[in-house]
Amino acid sequence: MRIPAVPLRNIQLNLSTLDRTPLARHEAPVNSDGGTVWFRPLLAVAAVAFAVVTPLFFLGNPSGHDFEFHMNSWMEVLGQWKHGIVYPRWAALAQYGYGEPRFIFYPPASWILGTALGSFLPWKAVPGAYVWLGLTLSGCSMFVLARRWLDRRDAIFAAALYAVNPYYILIVYWRSAFAELLAGALLPLLLLYVLRSEDEGRKAVLPLGLIVAAAWLTNLPAAVMVTYSLALLAVAAAMIRRSPRILFYGAAAVLLGAALAAFYVVPAAYEKRWVNIAEVLALGVRPQDNFLFTMIADADHNRFNRLISDLAAAEIGVLAVAVFFSRPWRHQQPRVWWMLTAWAYATVLLMLPFTFFLWEHLLDLRFVQLPWRWLLCLNVAFALLVTMACRRWGGRALVCLIMLAALVFVWHRVLPPWWDNAAEISRMISRQRSGAGYEGTDEYVPVGGDAYDVKPEAPLATLDNDASARIAVQRWDPESRLLFAEVHQPGKLTMRLFNYPAWQVEVNGHVVDAETSDDAGQMVIPVQAGGNQVRITFVRTWDRTAGGGISILTLGLVVIGAVLPLVRRRYR
Repeated sequence: MRIPAVPLRNIQLNLSTLDRTPLARHEAPVNSDGGTVWFRPLLAVAAVAFAVVTPLFFLGNPSGHDFEFHMNSWMEVLGQWKHGIVYPRWAALAQYGYGEPRFIFYPPASWILGTALGSFLPWKAVPGAYVWLGLTLSGCSMFVLARRWLDRRDAIFAAALYAVNPYYILIVYWRSAFAELLAGALLPLLLLYVLRSEDEGRKAVLPLGLIVAAAWLTNLPAAVMVTYSLALLAVAAAMIRRSPRILFYGAAAVLLGAALAAFYVVPAAYEKRWVNIAEVLALGVRPQDNFLFTMIADADHNRFNRLISDLAAAEIGVLAVAVFFSRPWRHQQPRVWWMLTAWAYATVLLMLPFTFFLWEHLLDLRFVQLPWRWLLCLNVAFALLVTMACRRWGGRALVCLIMLAALVFVWHRVLPPWWDNAAEISRMISRQRSGAGYEGTDEYVPVGGDAYDVKPEAPLATLDNDASARIAVQRWDPESRLLFAEVHQPGKLTMRLFNYPAWQVEVNGHVVDAETSDDAGQMVIPVQAGGNQVRITFVRTWDRTAGGGISILTLGLVVIGAVLPLVRRRYR
């Protein structure tokens, strides 16, 4: 009996129709073991994450570019929590005690998590615990995404590969970019809910909005990348499905996420005029200085750029091969394959110098600073496409060997990581307890201040023209200072404190306008002859109130929108 031929166009039509069914129909069947369905994936991801931090037990903590910044922030926040300041704004010990508004501008998620770990772990163990937790969260996030289309074993491999991808290793051992590491856990979920937006409609807006809000509260460059990635993925999904509604859902999610995070976003956006924010794009951290294989007149910069460029080139090469061999998925799951491929191509292009015009003209893209940061997004496509392309474990082992070889090469031949031992962390703790403080961040120095003119050993307060004046500091807390100055003639008190508009100064109960010194930018307070009680308070500015109000109002509307349908169904 002859089997009638089936036209190829009919097969393609059936596959296309299959892809338009709800995602739930594509899910692999859930195991019947119920509660243990997550045990093996979680164990596998936790194990590979633990393998990444194992060298820390023997070599100490890798001291990357941002290591001291994060460690000092976590220690300071813990000290402020002990003073009853739940959400700090002013880093009192930064700039060797002159302070800076670090916690207004740096997103809170990473420093809250690091501080929480430091509240019950020894400080020398906190970085390793943080890294392990961040990698495990990323792996679990990828498992949730991959399980929609892959069987359980393949999804576990994709999760493990994502958790230990080369860029994460670089973050851990060379950069110590702890906030960026945490943000990586959001990217698989971003792709997942963009794909679900056509099937779930408006229901997908809330989870997408929560992902955008979490990105803003975790890492600013990552938030910019998440926003642009959401736009790209929404456009790709709308074109593939011929459904412009997806664009509306994406735009709504961006607005919802910004509104939920407004308590942080609004003050950071408004108060940037009060600090030297232009330093965030100083020489060496500008986009044009950090495209792949770009060299400038800075040997240290060039060594690191060579390291990350070599790793990126190896990963892009493996990804190109994976795109080729994963082509069968273009017919089985066209939405997923095309969106992953488009996302991967876009991120690769943005790391190359000829796209500099985009960095100049696209809104806020320059604040990503370092084009190779797009490797954070590239690795979502990398983990899934490699898993789709290498269905045999021999191929997967080869990919892992290539990754390991690239890491070993850059470790030994380009730039080895450097390490902090327990004594160096103890020194950080000692400087915080003594009030000596630590080095600050140039872009957070208030306008008129100069971090290079501060005097670390300067007294807390001095009077300019009365050597016999008696100054007694009664309280010197992070957001409140109180002192008494007995002077014989009018003069000016110079404080060991950068002047900043959020500081309110009262002398004998009357609000006065503080001045800014011409040298380092310290606060200068005029006082009269006789006794002067000086109170300095870090007050809530209107932008903080407005941002908090927007977040509370938005959260309330979200809760009402979620609860109201349940109430209607109950009493229908």
